[in-house]
Amino acid sequence: MKIFKWTTRALALLILLFGLLFYFGYGNPLPFISADYTVFDNLWLSIFPIMFVGLALGWWYEKIAGYLITISLFIGFVGSIILGEGIAWHMLVPFIVGVMYLIVGYKK
Repeated sequence: MKIFKWTTRALALLILLFGLLFYFGYGNPLPFISADYTVFDNLWLSIFPIMFVGLALGWWYEKIAGYLITISLFIGFVGSIILGEGIAWHMLVPFIVGVMYLIVGYKK
């Protein structure tokens, strides 16, 4: 279980570092600040900070982090489908890390 816990933390750290580069590289990462942003853009720009907080918080509070990540990404997946954009398959990686945090949290 210790290996699983540290694997989860390492993956979360990699996703956090990699994801923050793209998030801040988007230009202005604040949702609803530009009229050029679509509803789809605003949806994901609202979800990313919650996901990033969850990825970082998982080092101390696995259950809370797991719920923050999985619920926010699930809302993003459902919203994307409703908007007709389809599932953002690349977001399954942090979703899996969120599930891994839940597993670690409940195994304690």
